[in-house]
Amino acid sequence: MLTQSLKSQIDKLWLEFHSGGITNPITVIEQITALMFARMLDMAESKEEKRAARLKKPHQGTFGPDQQHLRWNQFKELGGDAMLARVRDEVFPFFKEEVLNNTPLGRYLSDLQCLVPKATLMVTAVNLIDELPLQQGDTKGDLYEYLLSKLSTAGISGQFRTPRHIIEAMVAIIDPQPDERVCDPACGTAGFLVAVMDHLRMTHSTPDLVQTITHEDGTDEKVYPGDLLDPYRDHIQRDMFHGFDFDITMLRIAAMNLLLHGIESPKIDYADTLGNRFSERQPEGSADYFDVILANPPFKGSIDIENIDPQLKQKVKTKKTELLFLVLMLRMLKMGGRCAVIVPDGVLFGSSKAHVAVRQMIVDENQLEAVISLPAGAFKPYAGVSTAVLVFSKGGRTDDVWFFNVHNDGYSLDDKRNKIDDNDLPALQEAWAARDPSAESDRGAQYFFVPVDEIRGNKFDLSLGRYYEEPYEEEEFAAPEDILKEIEKINAQTNADVAELRGLLR
Repeated sequence: MLTQSLKSQIDKLWLEFHSGGITNPITVIEQITALMFARMLDMAESKEEKRAARLKKPHQGTFGPDQQHLRWNQFKELGGDAMLARVRDEVFPFFKEEVLNNTPLGRYLSDLQCLVPKATLMVTAVNLIDELPLQQGDTKGDLYEYLLSKLSTAGISGQFRTPRHIIEAMVAIIDPQPDERVCDPACGTAGFLVAVMDHLRMTHSTPDLVQTITHEDGTDEKVYPGDLLDPYRDHIQRDMFHGFDFDITMLRIAAMNLLLHGIESPKIDYADTLGNRFSERQPEGSADYFDVILANPPFKGSIDIENIDPQLKQKVKTKKTELLFLVLMLRMLKMGGRCAVIVPDGVLFGSSKAHVAVRQMIVDENQLEAVISLPAGAFKPYAGVSTAVLVFSKGGRTDDVWFFNVHNDGYSLDDKRNKIDDNDLPALQEAWAARDPSAESDRGAQYFFVPVDEIRGNKFDLSLGRYYEEPYEEEEFAAPEDILKEIEKINAQTNADVAELRGLLR
């Protein structure tokens, strides 16, 4: 968990960039991420040097003998002007030419530039980043998520960041395995893909082999033995993680995010997955390819009908992105592949032909497993729209659909989103694992099953409110004779009081 002190450090760093003349949030994150990457690259190099010395083996690292001056521990000691010149003219080009070009993500970082305009800002930024506990895996992830949370405005196409705790709950429900292919067709900053990697590390580490390291500042860090994933390592690094986005800036942040989390060669592509001829330009991944899809695609938007992939238009006639993405995901999944996707509530009950057709496709031609209703404030301050998570598998048959109502997600449902004690997400995961459609279902409970025939009879309406039944509490009333006696008693007392008042007036 991120302490308030660490949040304050990030806030201070953010304000320093803003006051230094860099006001675009995307640019600020790019610059901070690049500097964080520089420090972590040096940390990784030092770790490998120590390991090689301990094993008495030669070390051939990222930095050659004539490139040692480009390491974080070297340039952080320089004065302002010299530091700015070193980072701008040598370190950033080194990333692009010597390091990042060795990964498939290098092409998205080829135009990454050092945009820090002042030597004083560079010194302040380097000093603040040098104080961050980037050596602690969990804390490092929390720090980066908090940094990404600074993207506090939605894009014109409905893009906004998915809260990390909701991503983690969705990943836990889908439970990706290390031999599967995972995709996010609108990946943004790659939050879902990073969460899958974290999930693999936690679920495929033997508990008695997990080590706890106590750092000098007294904090503990759990270390998951990486060799437990060795049988799948090549697949994980080269073919497991796939992402698409048409925003090159977001892809650049996604690339650095994945690299910072140890995913070196994911397949991240610049593409409009709803766009015309995507299926022709993307022979891999366009159809029947993925085991798992996790996504929060842009919604509340529409695109020109002429620019929509013809294969999507054959399935449904609509310009609404939230419907088109559902059709796209069904096409991209392998038979039996699993998907968890966030949709606006309008998808669940919309009455247009397109809305009904897409819901019918999911229910009648595939296996809709769950509709998880999220609280309306879950995406504040970006948006207050009510949303839900659809969980489905390609193919199969829908018999009963599981509904779960998340009242609280562990944070206040206002713009501040402060942490609170009420949190239904752990209960969601427990109930999901223990769900049993054969058990008696209470429509007034937090979760329940609904038979598919009832859903069909309601024009495939998937809104939880359609099937939820307010718990009925029978009230007991007094017998009529007793009520009459009570009225007579009150009347008698009233008459006596009136008579007394009349006597006082005479």
